[in-house]
Amino acid sequence: MAIKNITIASRESPLAIWQAKHVQSKINHLYPDIKINIKGFKTQGDILLDQSLATIGGKGLFIKELEQALLDKKADLAVHSMKDLPMDIPDEFQLIAITEREDPRDAFISNNFNSLNDMPKGTIVGTSSLRRQSQIKAKYPDLIIEPLRGNLQTRLNKLDKEQYGAIILAAAGLIRLGLKDRIKKYLETKISIPAIGQGALGIEVLAGNKELNKMLATLNDDDTSRCVLAERLVSRSLAGNCTVPLGAYASISNDDFIIKGFVASPDGSQIIHAETKGNKSDFYKLGEALSQILIDKGAKDILSSL
Repeated sequence: MAIKNITIASRESPLAIWQAKHVQSKINHLYPDIKINIKGFKTQGDILLDQSLATIGGKGLFIKELEQALLDKKADLAVHSMKDLPMDIPDEFQLIAITEREDPRDAFISNNFNSLNDMPKGTIVGTSSLRRQSQIKAKYPDLIIEPLRGNLQTRLNKLDKEQYGAIILAAAGLIRLGLKDRIKKYLETKISIPAIGQGALGIEVLAGNKELNKMLATLNDDDTSRCVLAERLVSRSLAGNCTVPLGAYASISNDDFIIKGFVASPDGSQIIHAETKGNKSDFYKLGEALSQILIDKGAKDILSSL
């Protein structure tokens, strides 16, 4: 029986709705006769804004309600930021597509400074990411890192009220919401390796939905998928979650695949970097290889001390 209606489950933040509409437009382009609705849900990650993700259960708090909507048949698919999707997906669900990646880098946003290098000792930088915190502290130990939660506009408002000298956000979200002009500087990966999957969107459905799976599989971007799956393998190998400061970033040029990663202590006093490269057809093996290099350099020792 042909599918006539599709409901997309999404978080209610402006960025999440943009992402859901982006996927909606892609499906509409392929199947113009299908009616597609977007249903917003408030997740625990959106509600519990006075605590760090590391202490309240990690990034999975942004998707539980969306997955429950799939189980309850209130929605047919869920759209996630791949950096919010936990490494282990329950058997009831299936990740069927990873869409083309937006700029994966972190962005420096400030009303008073042009870069981290310009910031005087003791200036406050806002981020709730242990990954960003550890990398910034390693290179700029004189700066003060303070928590920053809330949706993208809330974070920008806090900066504009001068609660922070600067804040660090994912460039992708700013670009998608037409706020690219707020970016003072893109942080190159030698300064801040991005979060696993940053800039990419994932489409999740109930396992076994063959018709929907076949329809939506064409939304998968092969190179983005190779990169993100390799990055996720690194995180899984190193038990990555919001309580662990680590990152991995893979990129493809022609058929050449490069993946780099790091593991650190939250204060940046210990930090290990690694990189490996090969052919993109070996993306899975290269993700495994990077994990092993980090482990050989002492990553497990850092992680076990956290």
